[in-house]
Amino acid sequence: MSADQASVLNFDGRVAVVTGAGRGLGRAYAQLLAARGAGVVVNDTGADLSGDGLREDPAEQVAVEIRDSGGDAIACTASVATPEGGEAIIGAALEHYGRVDIVIHNAGNVRSASLRQMSPEDFDAVLDVHLRGAFHVVRAAFGVMCDAGYGRIVLTSSIGGLYGNADVANYAAAKAGVIGLSNVTALEGAPVGVRCNVVVPAAVTRMAEGIDTSGYPPMQPELVAPVVGWLAHESCSVTGEVLIALAGRVARAALVESPGVYQPSWTVEDVGARIEEIRDIAEPVLFPVVPDGHAEHIRYSFGMARADEDAERTQ
Repeated sequence: MSADQASVLNFDGRVAVVTGAGRGLGRAYAQLLAARGAGVVVNDTGADLSGDGLREDPAEQVAVEIRDSGGDAIACTASVATPEGGEAIIGAALEHYGRVDIVIHNAGNVRSASLRQMSPEDFDAVLDVHLRGAFHVVRAAFGVMCDAGYGRIVLTSSIGGLYGNADVANYAAAKAGVIGLSNVTALEGAPVGVRCNVVVPAAVTRMAEGIDTSGYPPMQPELVAPVVGWLAHESCSVTGEVLIALAGRVARAALVESPGVYQPSWTVEDVGARIEEIRDIAEPVLFPVVPDGHAEHIRYSFGMARADEDAERTQ
């Protein structure tokens, strides 16, 4: 094997589950992993953009395309929206391949409406697929991965999940929640070799229906797939992080805080008087999820209080 061949990141012997893989981004992920040696469970209900209607064709067509290209894939049409569906999807990998190494949750739906007009049913329908769907497949796979001492999980958020967007409160809430789920999965999986990260992708797929994309730069799914492929690979060196892949730009998104302002007591007026200092992020503070951003955040805040106490004692 040449040095160049040795440096190629393959997935030989690995088994991947890709939800929402019948079209668009999910299809590109499944095809990339299969082309590099993974056995792939192509999961898709075949539903329309709203999540209604079920068809076996999309998942089976992608599985056939992969097999016709010399790859290894099976189709699964179970829905991520229920606990039983999540179990069935991971069960398909275990039954056919005897293992599951990679889970990529990409399945999605859209039900747009203003916040004033959005129905509870439409809110729940989107959370069922994006957020609860992520939980259902992760929960079904996580124990298997922990017992095996290895796993790669990639969950999908969006720009809307990071920054919001008009008329998609359901979508934005679900995509923000996915980041929280990923953080906990990364924390609990770190001691046993299971890594979990989030991708924030953007591509011109059927999800862009109704948007004028004529002025967009190239934004095909194949521009995003390598980012997901690296996050899914055994060489992935990060966990609990968020990577953006949009129009050829790959970046990290992170939650940062201002250094903050400490006082031993506050009034409403104090907050108003010092709000610009409070908001100043010229020197941002970052608490990585792993090994323990939660505790580090508390230690940082406690440290400011203790430093003030120490200063008073020495005066």
